[in-house]
Amino acid sequence: MEDTNIIELYWARSERAISETAQKYGSYCRSIARRILRSEQDSEECVNDTYLGAWRAIPPNRPDPLSTFLGRITRNLALNRWKQSHAEKRGGGEPALALEELRECLPAPGGVETALEEIALTDALDRFLRSLPPEPQRFFVQRYWYLCSIREISALCGVSEGKVKMSLLRSRRALQAFLEQEGISI
Repeated sequence: MEDTNIIELYWARSERAISETAQKYGSYCRSIARRILRSEQDSEECVNDTYLGAWRAIPPNRPDPLSTFLGRITRNLALNRWKQSHAEKRGGGEPALALEELRECLPAPGGVETALEEIALTDALDRFLRSLPPEPQRFFVQRYWYLCSIREISALCGVSEGKVKMSLLRSRRALQAFLEQEGISI
């Protein structure tokens, strides 16, 4: 079923919207959650929460593309669940490591005070990603969106771990310079 038809089912408040979403995007959402949570049961619960989140957000939203919308919900839910389960166990795990790597490039949470500043940051990140060549862009997205390990990215892309690490380092430095040039405080 096409995304526009699935969205119309949500707008019509048809429960079929959930089953169509699960059929088309279930494995995509599970893969995002599994990468972060590393638990089949937690991942499945997270994906079910994603469907509930989509049900609550559509309407009023008409996401385009639906896959990115669902991926974002899944990722945020999985990260929140991961943070809860690791609140007492500091460190460890790929999500913590990947997010720590980005900490030096992005503004502090209190630094982005208004919705307009958040929109400007999102727009700047999108433009930065589009400016990267395909391979570094893929490494960056795999690492910081899907939270893949260096080893996983290396195997997935058929390159050495050293190449992935160096590319990510250069991309983080470029991101930091790009955001400073855009006037976004770090």
